[in-house]
Amino acid sequence: MLLPLACLHGRVAQCLTALLVLAEPPPRPRRGARAHGAPLPRAEAALPAKMAAELYAPASAAAAAAATATDIANSNAAAAAAAAGRKGRPSAPLPAPPPPAPAPPPPDNNNPESPNWQSFHPTLRERNALMFNNELMADVHFVVGPPGAARRVPAHKYVLAVGSSVFYAMFYGDLAEVKSEIHIPDVEPAAFLILLNDEIDLEADTVLATLYAAKKYIVPALAKACVNFLETSLEAKNACVLLSQSRLFEEPELTQRCWEVIDAQAEMALRSEGFCEIDWQTLEIIVTREALNTKEAVVFEAVLSWAEAECKRQGLPATPRNKRHVLGPALYLVRIPTMTLEEFANGAAQSDILTLEETHNIFLWYTAANKPLLEFPLTKRKGLAPQRCHRFQSSAYRSNQWRYRGRCDSIQFAVDRRVFVAGLGLYGSSSGKAEYSVKIELKRLGVVLAQNLTKFVSDGSSNTFSVWFEHPVQVEQDTFYTASAVLDGSELSYFGQEGMTEVQCGKVTFQFQCSSDSTNGTGVQGGQIPELIFYA
Repeated sequence: MLLPLACLHGRVAQCLTALLVLAEPPPRPRRGARAHGAPLPRAEAALPAKMAAELYAPASAAAAAAATATDIANSNAAAAAAAAGRKGRPSAPLPAPPPPAPAPPPPDNNNPESPNWQSFHPTLRERNALMFNNELMADVHFVVGPPGAARRVPAHKYVLAVGSSVFYAMFYGDLAEVKSEIHIPDVEPAAFLILLNDEIDLEADTVLATLYAAKKYIVPALAKACVNFLETSLEAKNACVLLSQSRLFEEPELTQRCWEVIDAQAEMALRSEGFCEIDWQTLEIIVTREALNTKEAVVFEAVLSWAEAECKRQGLPATPRNKRHVLGPALYLVRIPTMTLEEFANGAAQSDILTLEETHNIFLWYTAANKPLLEFPLTKRKGLAPQRCHRFQSSAYRSNQWRYRGRCDSIQFAVDRRVFVAGLGLYGSSSGKAEYSVKIELKRLGVVLAQNLTKFVSDGSSNTFSVWFEHPVQVEQDTFYTASAVLDGSELSYFGQEGMTEVQCGKVTFQFQCSSDSTNGTGVQGGQIPELIFYA
């Protein structure tokens, strides 16, 4: 039933009366009297939502009447729809309810206009942290990055000076900088923001640029964090690039770690894309390296790849002549005469980078009794000497064991420092000469890191026989790995006894425990896999 006009006028009069009775709005709380997030006083919290809406209703009577008329119309429409529904007649759809009022935004503590931002940050550390990348009270600006990609960063001299002796000298020293805007074209914007931030948050894409910034502005804690980050992410594919950077930044510990990886995993390191990105000086010291644990043919191929990449960087066609030009004397550091004749004939001799005279003389050096003089080094690299961790104190054999039939022998181990596992030592036949097929695996948390399917011949003695992975595998400290072997061959072989749970090998301590993958009886006390072959 629709309301008469008289009722409508009566409702308007009631609203006007309420507005007159409320002579003034309730007092607002004093600034700073209530902390952010604290509950409202009881009276304020109990204020009905409808009363709050009425307090801030339109001031004019016409506006109030219009709002009231709208409410009455909506109520009448709803009543009519309900009545129509009861009589079975289709009703018009109800109007959509108005959207809820948006929640008030949280206090903007990063806004210079916020009048009471200090109260939301009770400690001095928090208030100083608020100054990071903030225009609030900024008294200096940096334009960071190369032209065209620069970013303007606000900063605060006091905050910078307490964190860096370079910034202290810049702003408060005898030759203090008086300019309000300072250009730093040699630092990446992302790295500079990490430098300014009290919280160190490093990423692989920016860590080198951040290390450069930390070194430039002498922030030791950040530089150390960058070096630790790089050490944990160091692997064969980035070891050469990190070697170049560690030399540039004069970080001897990182340099040593890079050499450990490059020496042990030389083939993977030299064939990585990162090797082609290094500078000429780093190329020279790598090719000179005596401990590179790879064939010389791999070194030669890597040098050619670097030369091609360097030609592109210099805008030169990658011709043999230009490759020789960019390599310069580094070409004569490759120990070409230490290759086998077959490796030389199929590789270096057909590369076109050697002159005809050089190629001719090297062939004569391989074959002639009177060998010509060569400009290339003639002695092979020493490489790395593999070490062996032997976990049994004795070995034995019996007429009815050790049998295989395709079952798995497995053991778990951990080390107290990073090493590179290159292969396994295995027992062979106890009944004369025999050939074995074997599949070896190295796993971590069930993930296969390396495997190889190969063969070895046992001479019938109790000696161990080496089986190698294709590439040495980097093994981190204080983490258990699983070494496994599945043999197929002579049914009876030697086996180990008096196994040790801990073995000291030079500077490395190995710990052993049984593996659930072992289905052929191998464990800590006895069985197969007597040796782990590694580089350290």
